[in-house]
Amino acid sequence: MFGLIDCNNFFVSCERVFNPALRDRPVIVFSNNDGCAVALSNEAKALGLKRGNPFFQIKAFCSANGVIALSGNHRLYGDMSSRVMATVSSLVPAIEIYSIDEAFIRLTENETKDDYAALGRDIVRTVRRSTGIPTAVGIAPTRTLAKVAARFAKKYAGYRGCCVILDEVSRRKALTLTQAGDVWGIGRRLTKKLAAYGLTTAIQVADLTKEQVGSIFNITGERTWRELNGVPCGDAGVDEQPQKQMCCSRSFGDPIDSFEELAAAVTALATTISRRLRKHKLCALSMTVFIYTNTFRHDGGEYSNSAFHAFEEAKSDTMSLVSAATDCLRKIFRRGYGYKKAGILINELSDADAIQQSLFVSHDDRDKRLRLMKAFDAINSASLTHDTVHTASYLPVNEFVRHENSSRCYTTKLADIIKITI
Repeated sequence: MFGLIDCNNFFVSCERVFNPALRDRPVIVFSNNDGCAVALSNEAKALGLKRGNPFFQIKAFCSANGVIALSGNHRLYGDMSSRVMATVSSLVPAIEIYSIDEAFIRLTENETKDDYAALGRDIVRTVRRSTGIPTAVGIAPTRTLAKVAARFAKKYAGYRGCCVILDEVSRRKALTLTQAGDVWGIGRRLTKKLAAYGLTTAIQVADLTKEQVGSIFNITGERTWRELNGVPCGDAGVDEQPQKQMCCSRSFGDPIDSFEELAAAVTALATTISRRLRKHKLCALSMTVFIYTNTFRHDGGEYSNSAFHAFEEAKSDTMSLVSAATDCLRKIFRRGYGYKKAGILINELSDADAIQQSLFVSHDDRDKRLRLMKAFDAINSASLTHDTVHTASYLPVNEFVRHENSSRCYTTKLADIIKITI
């Protein structure tokens, strides 16, 4: 049996944990540079607001209707996600983190529907008590059905946080009440294609014959069809492919026109991606640095370019990645333009334990850098921040990002810890 833990309006819920005044009020959390809505409270949804609404279009509406607009505080959300996942993992045999606010869990077989429901509600209560984050749990024989069940658990209070799809009657009822486009794995394009065949509900998709499925779906769609019919496709972790690429990019609040500032931003991106590489025990064989101006504005001229760098030996240390990224930027930077976005793409990844060493790289230098990075990460981790120790050219990318209404980093920055006055 599979379960899905889904945090309710996660970004908004994180903000409400540390600011109770936001409860029961319409709240929107916006993306980087206060671009568009990425999370909304139920009260904001009731006003007709939707994810993807650009801030500049709804700013007047928000002011007129008392909607609280917040800039995304992703460091806070990431830390709260880790706390939620750690709490869930202490309650279940196995967990498979799917996204920042969702995780699949594996449950023992041959339990009763009431037993599964009791476990799910216990998870909801424990997570809420330990982290303050409201969640919903869906339990079913497959991941796709667990996603369907979680939607019902979030939508209907009568489930008390946990919906279980265990028998044929509950499966068919749930799929009858679910639109085809709301099924995990069925996107917009496939939804339109299914509608052309007169298939608008999940039960209609599930009731297709194998021959019909073969003529409409690809292999991924056929897996979705099987899972809707209660047939698990793949075990936890088996379906995961080795990571082949890694990307880190950022849009800037105001265009950057100087090389020094852009180099500082690229240094921050290289620092971030090197930390990710070491966390996942990977190394970069090559990288691409790209920059471009605002594609929606034509008054200042448009320019975009990228540069590629191949490492002589796979690297994950910050100094090597920063140096390579800066060299790439120097090749493509052109004065006279205001750059809106920059990014780094790691084109090829290698396992850190299986590096093909080069005859032209000093063994002593390699060992020194490994020891340095180990100390580097230990200091930054112990200080609850990622930038206590950094390269001289480093400047946090957040310095270039517009976040006028951002909350404090309550859990990751000592200066932002809540102060209580008695």
